[in-house]
Amino acid sequence: MDDRIRFIEHQGKQILLLDYSHATAPEMQLLLEYVRMTVAQHARESLLTFADFTGATVDHAVAAKIKEVLTLDRPFVKKTAWIGSESIPHAFMENFHSFSQREIATFKTREEAMDWLVGE
Repeated sequence: MDDRIRFIEHQGKQILLLDYSHATAPEMQLLLEYVRMTVAQHARESLLTFADFTGATVDHAVAAKIKEVLTLDRPFVKKTAWIGSESIPHAFMENFHSFSQREIATFKTREEAMDWLVGE
């Protein structure tokens, strides 16, 4: 898990990488639980998170877990950016936004996402 969920540096700032790329639904469930536990160990509003969903399987069960984790993580996350979310059904994305009451910025490239995260 540590290769998929880890801190990386971009322009001198720490970003928590959440690499869900090409994960199956069972792998997604495990990764999401690991993320929930990892994020909860940090100070409130301290984290910049970058999630890569490229090729990941997001079925109804995974979508429910994403909603749960987004909601529980809200106090700890300052900003979040996603790539690879094009394959996630639009209804799921709307549900993530409304249920978690978080802004989830989506980008086409990793570089755009990380530049936005570290920008003021």
